[in-house]
Order: sequence, then structure tokens, then C-alpha cells
Amino acid sequence: MPRGNDTAFKVFYKGKSEDFVVFVDDVEILKKWKNDRSIALADVVNGWKIFITHRHGAQGIMDGASKATLEDEFGTHKEEECMVKILENGEYQAVPSREREGGKNDSR
Repeated sequence: MPRGNDTAFKVFYKGKSEDFVVFVDDVEILKKWKNDRSIALADVVNGWKIFITHRHGAQGIMDGASKATLEDEFGTHKEEECMVKILENGEYQAVPSREREGGKNDSR
């Protein structure tokens, strides 16, 4: 039986030198946060991590963004400030996650 095929919600930001991705819990929470900044950023994002795709768009292989990459693009390496800029200016996308097939009983 396939596992791990839930829908992933992300915000894609095309930067000057890199493409950035931040995963979010839900578009409704993101919309509420854009209008009401009293909502904690931790309630909006799904995992406190900024990813880069090495200029391969929203579907590229994702690696964690280094402090130098964040500094070059956003003028700061503070992740919270960078996430705010990505969430404000990025493009929201909902994509189905790829299915994973796993061994049921490898000892047989």
C-alpha cells in the first residue's frame, strides 16, 4: 500500500541567484497571517527550514539554504526575516507528494 501521499503546501520564491521554498501548513493560515501578523510564524510554516533548488524552479532538488545564500538574497541571514519575505512575495503552490512503496516483510 502506498504511504506518504498527502498534499504538500509550499511557497516558492524566485530570487536573483537562487530559488527558495518554504513549506506551510495550509493556505488559509497563510492568508490569515498575511492580514494579521499577531499569528505566530511558527503556526504558518511547516518546519522551520528554508530550502533552495539550485535554480531548478519549484520542483528541483531541495537543499537547506546557507547563511551566505540568505545574506546574498535578502540582506540578512536571520531565518525569520527571510521567511517573512518569502511568504509575503512568494507564490503559493499545493502539490501532491510522491508515493512511497516500502517492503512489507523483507524477511520472507
